[in-house]
Amino acid sequence: MQLVIGIPDLISPSYFPAIAAVELGLLADRGIDAELRLSFPVTQAAGLLRDGKLDLLAGAAHAPLYAFPEWQGAKLIAALSHNMYWLLVVSPEVAARTPNLGALRDVRIAAAPGPDAGIVEALVDAGVDLAATGVEIVPVPGGNAGDISFGVTAARALEQGNVDGFWANGMGAEVAVRAGTGKVLFDVRRAAVPAISFTFPALAATDAMIAEHEDVTRAAVEAVSEAQKILRADAGRATAIGRKLFPAMEAELISTLVERDAPFYSSTIDAPTVTALEGFSRRIGISSGNAGYDDVVAARFSAAWS
Repeated sequence: MQLVIGIPDLISPSYFPAIAAVELGLLADRGIDAELRLSFPVTQAAGLLRDGKLDLLAGAAHAPLYAFPEWQGAKLIAALSHNMYWLLVVSPEVAARTPNLGALRDVRIAAAPGPDAGIVEALVDAGVDLAATGVEIVPVPGGNAGDISFGVTAARALEQGNVDGFWANGMGAEVAVRAGTGKVLFDVRRAAVPAISFTFPALAATDAMIAEHEDVTRAAVEAVSEAQKILRADAGRATAIGRKLFPAMEAELISTLVERDAPFYSSTIDAPTVTALEGFSRRIGISSGNAGYDDVVAARFSAAWS
């Protein structure tokens, strides 16, 4: 079969193990012809997965709940990486007056649908009352199209002064920092805060895909796990992929970002991770939070995680 893998943000290290599984030929080595399809935002990509227009979705772990209530009809089959993985980048002017997340005042922060819930709840945990402090979470200007990569689009919006900050992946953050137009205020993945466990990058499949094409689904998990191992050992392998898929500047940055994120590259999904994910999903109102581990994860593929 032709395997179609949806990715909500292509120019990014966030879902890179799935990209590498295709571009390093690891799926082809297993006899699978695979295609990456940019599908933004992840909330809509979940609908494409439900409607059979995608075979797999490489996105935020909580995203399937936007199309599969209470995990009915879909499962996570592997982690692409661990921990919530977006960064809050603000303009130098905002950074100068804001020593920490809880001190944010009177700013417009661009965030994509799906990830936006992560920054809202992280702000709540930091004691920020959005209405009282004038903190707004807004769509990124020019971010409505179905084929944009949000991080670099958000970095451009910050550079143009259209927003005061953005919540996005490591590539968007790196572009803004290197341009001098942004500073990282909050890197949740490396912070000792509850938000670190809200969600994570994951590969999801429908129950129908698992039932009808179990061998193909298992091969995809194996390919992702192999890609993670390769990237952990040699992040430089990402550069050639970047040069094929990314604009020139981002292509030269990707190996640095992959090396930075490589310690988090693992396919495993354990029970505490699912408990935290369900707690976050309940907080943001997309789940009752009562699903068990086997409701969320297709554990039959756990042998392929290693």
